[in-house]
Amino acid sequence: MENNFGQPQSVIVLGGSSDIARALTKRLCAARAHTVVLCGRNQQLLDESAEEAKDYGASRTDTVFFDAEDVTNAAHVVSDAFEKAGGDVDLVVVAVGLLGDQLAQENDATAAGTVAVVNFAWPVAALAEVRRRLVAQEYGRILVMSSVAAIRIRRNAYLYGGAKAGLDRLCEGMADSLDGTGVTLQLLRPGVVRTRMTKGQAPLPFTTGPDEVAGYVMRGLETNDRVIWSPPILRYAFAMLRHLPKPIWRKVAER
Repeated sequence: MENNFGQPQSVIVLGGSSDIARALTKRLCAARAHTVVLCGRNQQLLDESAEEAKDYGASRTDTVFFDAEDVTNAAHVVSDAFEKAGGDVDLVVVAVGLLGDQLAQENDATAAGTVAVVNFAWPVAALAEVRRRLVAQEYGRILVMSSVAAIRIRRNAYLYGGAKAGLDRLCEGMADSLDGTGVTLQLLRPGVVRTRMTKGQAPLPFTTGPDEVAGYVMRGLETNDRVIWSPPILRYAFAMLRHLPKPIWRKVAER
């Protein structure tokens, strides 16, 4: 149960080895989260993140290893995470994602399908089980990591952006479906973030780091906003960019 300040005390992070998830986990633990279950595909990084969580105040940590390319394991992973949390869960973070290499993968059926599964199909399957469990306990929060890439798709990232767009729209509907249940869902839409996943990419306007994103998330969790933008100025930037005529958008998106 959240503490008297509305801060989550029991947290599950799906995709817990990512740079943004690790930064957020440290912030949550510093804000009195005492139980953290980290789930992901890199056991070494999960273990490191679990140790960081303890350093920042967690008293109980555990990990769950899974492969996000296998949709059939999603419900089991979520069930395992809830069991290891040892009771009701205040916050579930869904930070699973794969950027991929658009030009190398767009003509490769297997690779293109993998990007779609990791960014859309696996999170959707996991969210179905998360939703069921949180609704049953009659309270809790879900934070899903989307991307500004979902708002308007770029030619040089349409596999990633298209999959994130599907997840983004689905979560908008899921948030509506949770009205009156005691459970809420918020979307995180970050811009470009300096992480392992984006290493080597040219910097773009409003690029941030993982800790900056985590700071925006912590502030967003204190609100009832359905969407958390990182940085907040992107809300206004994309209000304009999403309506640009296609020829102009293509030139802007190529930069």
